[in-house]
Amino acid sequence: MATSQIETVSTGADKAKLAAAVVLAVGAIVAFYLLSRQGSLVQWAALLVGLAAAVGAFGSSENGRQLWAFGRDSWREVKKVVWPTRKEAMQMTAYVFAFVAIMSVFLWLTDKTLEWVFFDLILGWRK
Repeated sequence: MATSQIETVSTGADKAKLAAAVVLAVGAIVAFYLLSRQGSLVQWAALLVGLAAAVGAFGSSENGRQLWAFGRDSWREVKKVVWPTRKEAMQMTAYVFAFVAIMSVFLWLTDKTLEWVFFDLILGWRK
């Protein structure tokens, strides 16, 4: 029997940081709408400052550090990818189009053959 490993937020401080991040994000959105009479500059400033504070609170939590490490590792893996040249990409695209064309003709011929066998030969509906 395989056991699955469950990761949870371990400390109360981490839970508080995540709760603060949620409260700051919601507060930023609420402030954006409540400050509509103050002008768009104040609205956007309140939204951006609130969201930046929320990102900061989340980033200081264990989940935020894990997300940052995951992003760094993912970027490192993307750098290792060997991308095809333009010529190789065009050749592969041509192979796919050719295969689709051949397969569509094959399926059309199969459909028409089965239609002829069933309706004309077996059932005799088209006489």
